Amino acid sequence: MHPYEKLPLFGTGLTLGIALVLLHAVLLLKGPASQAFLKKFPRDKFIGQILLGIGLMWFWLIIAPPGKGIFSALAMDLGEFNNIKGTLRILVPASIVAVSISVKDFLAVRALGLLGLMMASPLLSAAFLKDPTSRLLIPLYTYVLITASLFWVGMPYLFRDMIGWVTASQGRWKALCAGGLAYGIAIVVCAFAFWKGY
Repeated sequence: MHPYEKLPLFGTGLTLGIALVLLHAVLLLKGPASQAFLKKFPRDKFIGQILLGIGLMWFWLIIAPPGKGIFSALAMDLGEFNNIKGTLRILVPASIVAVSISVKDFLAVRALGLLGLMMASPLLSAAFLKDPTSRLLIPLYTYVLITASLFWVGMPYLFRDMIGWVTASQGRWKALCAGGLAYGIAIVVCAFAFWKGY
């Protein structure tokens, strides 16, 4: 059984909910500084290289060779693609270097999209086939994250446009931050009220 399949709904939901609450509280309370950071973020190559390194190392752990102790803990069966794991183990480190050097535009957004896609599996696994209907808050968030991440990887300029649209109106900014905060609170409440023991 893969470690993702052992993730408890309670712990995963609580972690996600607290992360959403903290993130949106900071965005709401530190509005001008947060907006300035988000406007610079798409073209911040340094942050992009860090996020890309984290995302690709996470992916490498999923395709890691067996028998390597902690490095093989996240190794996943890829079904019919298992035969190319060896090739991927070489290509992933090489691609970290190549992409970090050659991709100049929107590297941070593409890397954020990669991390979003990597986060999807543990989140969905934690909520898979669990009893409380309220668990659907996690897959709902995750599918929105997957959709956004695909666009961020393939069309990263949309992230810049999205930030421009959100920051153009303070009312819009506050409403979206409050919505994210409320969603995080709802997940935390459901975790304590319904997800204990799952």
